[in-house]
Amino acid sequence: MAVNEGTFIKLRFTGSSDGDVFDTTEEDIAKDAGIFNEQKAYEPIVVRLGGMHIIPGLDEALIGKEVGEKGTVDIPPEKAYGPHDESLVKSAPVKNFAEKPQVGMRISSDGQEGVIVNIVGKRAVVDFNHLLAGKTLTYDYEIEAVVESPEEQVAGLINLYSGKDMDLELTDGVLTILLPPGINYDKRWGMARGILIHQIFEFIDGIDEVVLKESYKRPAMPVEEPEETEVADVSEDADESAAPAESSEE
Repeated sequence: MAVNEGTFIKLRFTGSSDGDVFDTTEEDIAKDAGIFNEQKAYEPIVVRLGGMHIIPGLDEALIGKEVGEKGTVDIPPEKAYGPHDESLVKSAPVKNFAEKPQVGMRISSDGQEGVIVNIVGKRAVVDFNHLLAGKTLTYDYEIEAVVESPEEQVAGLINLYSGKDMDLELTDGVLTILLPPGINYDKRWGMARGILIHQIFEFIDGIDEVVLKESYKRPAMPVEEPEETEVADVSEDADESAAPAESSEE
């Protein structure tokens, strides 16, 4: 079965640049490459082809391939993270940084994410391009399966945008998503929630309403341990003076 634009698939992949792995769905590869993250679930991701869930070059390479097919594709910068834009390389006085700047340090400024690439005198040079901008990328991939269940499709989108697994229920066109406690304080979720809901309606049939539900349970009270009471020593070796006196007959 060939996959086409609009198909939801389970995808395994490993992305590298100049031989260095930068992302993968495989735990053993991540460990060997020194990029293993204990917070990440290493498993196939669910994406919709044509849904802008993966870089354009990889998306295009997968369309028309067969389920179970494995392959390798090289993707030029213009179909990956774009060319390196020199206008996004800027410098600033070292004194402007909250902490002493060092090469390789990630920073955020005016909503942009950048990395310090050099220190020249009393100025730090910051590159606000994507880390992979201007690079040709190599992807090893495997199309593991087609995802047809609406619930699995939704779960895949949730994980893709939030990095979390959430309980959900789909009944009579109403999709209820049970949000983890405290999720509304998660910056990533706050930015992705609107896109997620939009794509659920756009990409998945049979869903007429989305309900985001927060639920909190009363925490269990600690169980108090019963107080220990002293028990009198009634062994045969107890002090004889503590025993009652024997009566004698006259």
